[in-house]
Amino acid sequence: MTHKVALFVTCLVDLMRPRIGFAAIRALEAAGCEVVVPEGQTCCGQPALNSGDRDHAVALAKQTIAALEPYEAVVAPSGSCAGTIRCHYPELFEHDAAWLPRAQAVAGKTFEIMAYLDEVCGWRPEGVSLDAKATYHDSCSGLRELGIKAQPRRLLKSVAGLSFAPLQGEETCCGFGGTFCVKYPSISNAIVGEKADAIDATGADLLLAGDLGCLMNMAGKLNRKGSKVRAFHAIELIAGMGDGPAIGEEA
Repeated sequence: MTHKVALFVTCLVDLMRPRIGFAAIRALEAAGCEVVVPEGQTCCGQPALNSGDRDHAVALAKQTIAALEPYEAVVAPSGSCAGTIRCHYPELFEHDAAWLPRAQAVAGKTFEIMAYLDEVCGWRPEGVSLDAKATYHDSCSGLRELGIKAQPRRLLKSVAGLSFAPLQGEETCCGFGGTFCVKYPSISNAIVGEKADAIDATGADLLLAGDLGCLMNMAGKLNRKGSKVRAFHAIELIAGMGDGPAIGEEA
């Protein structure tokens, strides 16, 4: 059965790393999905929500709900954005009788992409190979809000030639934390410094994760310390796009 899914692209992917969006489409189509990128989608509202700007968070949530509710499922290449829609939209509208059922309906059909491919589609990549050693960072929102842990690892095991090195503190925050890194830059820098040292200690060629914000934060620190580790969103490897430029290498 063909699933018709809406791809929620996310702000960072749209502006900073569009190839993640194209990788998401490629993987979803390979899994038998019909993919639509709805017009009218912008930010999910997470930065406003995290900053206490409830009015703008609600406005963005309403816009997002209206754009996504016509579709069978909503898939996002980001645990933080998927977590915002799935976990926090119903909380935003808990006292709004008109919008609460709409928020709950969209929340109930929103998935992080690797969970959707693994759990809903039961899909595995075929004919994808990359000769490299990778290590994996579990991003906070995906792990703690959505339980994203085993799903990407199961998918990545089907990439021929890819081996894995364990990362000490793989579930520890990288220091990005959305607006946290802006509010507390010195603390954020100290956290990502420890994370970068742990990544280098694995001896891996590649750093993988499921959230671009975390990846940009870690890739930037690795670059500044002279590390040779290259960072990719896991969906890029799963979609057979791991031979392209890493995060920060684009011209």
